[in-house]
Amino acid sequence: MKQVRRAEDRGYFDHGWLKTAHTFSFGHYFDPSWNGFHTLRVINEDVVAPGQGFGMHGHKDMEIVTIVLEGELEHQDSLGNGEVLRTGELQRMTAGSGIRHSEFNPSSTQPTHLYQIWLFPEAKDLTPGYEQKPFPREEQWNQWRLVASCDGRDGSLTIQQRANLWLTDLSAGQSLRKDLSTSHKGWLQILQGQFLIDGHEVQAGDALYWSDEDRLDVVARADGQLLLFELE
Repeated sequence: MKQVRRAEDRGYFDHGWLKTAHTFSFGHYFDPSWNGFHTLRVINEDVVAPGQGFGMHGHKDMEIVTIVLEGELEHQDSLGNGEVLRTGELQRMTAGSGIRHSEFNPSSTQPTHLYQIWLFPEAKDLTPGYEQKPFPREEQWNQWRLVASCDGRDGSLTIQQRANLWLTDLSAGQSLRKDLSTSHKGWLQILQGQFLIDGHEVQAGDALYWSDEDRLDVVARADGQLLLFELE
């Protein structure tokens, strides 16, 4: 049976320069019932004020995926990468044995709205790595687009975990089905819009999660975007 994690039940903090909502325990937010889901450890929704961001800091033994919904995010890391992540692009960072990076909103006028996801890797002390790719909206319009996988197939990002991440942009009134493996656990994050999903009315910030399900049926109440995690 699919269950719902409501947006308003997340840990929310307004730091002035950063408005952030934590699906799972993170930072000053702790809920022993929500320390993660299977190999998912963090799902944070952030809005970063113009010219603000996260200074250089370190990570270890995490697969970190970032998707920008609005605006831009400037990234620099200890591997020598310096990139700007734009709306419609995804970034994968393998922290592995250790990586340091910074993230800033380079705009002087526009906030940056993003989701950052952390997954546990299959092994510890992996070689750190970085990858960034655009995923044009037309490739996921009213259909599922694979954006991350363990083998990087179909042009997806390569993550060091047995998981598939799918994006779709649905226009109002459209329906979409996804066949699921009953051996996998699933998490569906509503990034934007409003949907009817297997009898549940959900909207931006909400999520559904399940195990032992064989199908997902989605109807868009308004234009919106979904991110699906299939976790082995």
